[in-house]
Order: sequence, then C-alpha cells, then structure tokens
Amino acid sequence: MDIDLDLQLEQYEGLLGLLSALTGWVVILMPVFIVWVVFYYNTKTNKDKYEAMVSIASNLDNPSDIEDLLENFKDKKKPIDFRRNGVITMFIGFGLFLFGSITGPNILMGVGALVCAIGVGSLVAGYIYPNESAEISKAVEKFEE
Repeated sequence: MDIDLDLQLEQYEGLLGLLSALTGWVVILMPVFIVWVVFYYNTKTNKDKYEAMVSIASNLDNPSDIEDLLENFKDKKKPIDFRRNGVITMFIGFGLFLFGSITGPNILMGVGALVCAIGVGSLVAGYIYPNESAEISKAVEKFEE
C-alpha cells in the first residue's frame, strides 16, 4: 500500500513539473502570438486596401480621378486632443486611487494619485497648447495685438 502511494506521488510530481513547464512556455509565447495576429491582420487589411485601389484605378481613365482616389485612401491624422486624454487619464487615476483606498494597498493609492497628476498635467497642456486651426488663429491674433 505504501509503495502504491509513493508511485502515485511520483506520477503527480512528474505531471506537476510538466504542467509548470507548459505554463512557462504559454506565458512566454502568448504575447508573441498576440503581436503576430495583430501584424497579420493589419498587413492583410492594408494589402486588401491596396488591391482594391489598384482594381479601381485600372478602370479609371482620367488621371485627376486617380489622384482623388489616392487622396481618399490616405490616412488622415488627427491632432492629439490633450484635454480629452487628460480628463480620461485623470479619472483613471482617480478610480485607481479609490480602488486602493477601498481594498487597502497603499501602493495602489499612490499609483492612482500619480496617474491622476499626469492627467491633470495633460489637461493643462491641452489648454496651453491649442491644436485646432481656429484656436491657433485666435492665439496668434491675441499675440499680435
């Protein structure tokens, strides 16, 4: 009876070692897999967009229409809205602070306060540095007066 128990214990230890090794591999390879999936679908989307653009352009005769098509396919970058990002970051920090004060770890309260301070700084930067053309024109006119 004692021999059977030792044999079962050795089998469980071997299974536990195998499971711990597999868990380590999964932890290491999962981020790599996620990055690969993101790049794969991003490349696939860009390739499909390019193929659609080529097939449409092959049916057009007027060069100005092709230029308009190219302009429509370009990604338009929007300026960073520091005010919006600042408010979001500030309330994420506030939420972390509250979560830390309710659950107890003081480190979480400190992290929440830090994130909230970063959000306040970004909010202030949004008011100091305008990003829309109307705001920039208004700031230039104010400066010229």
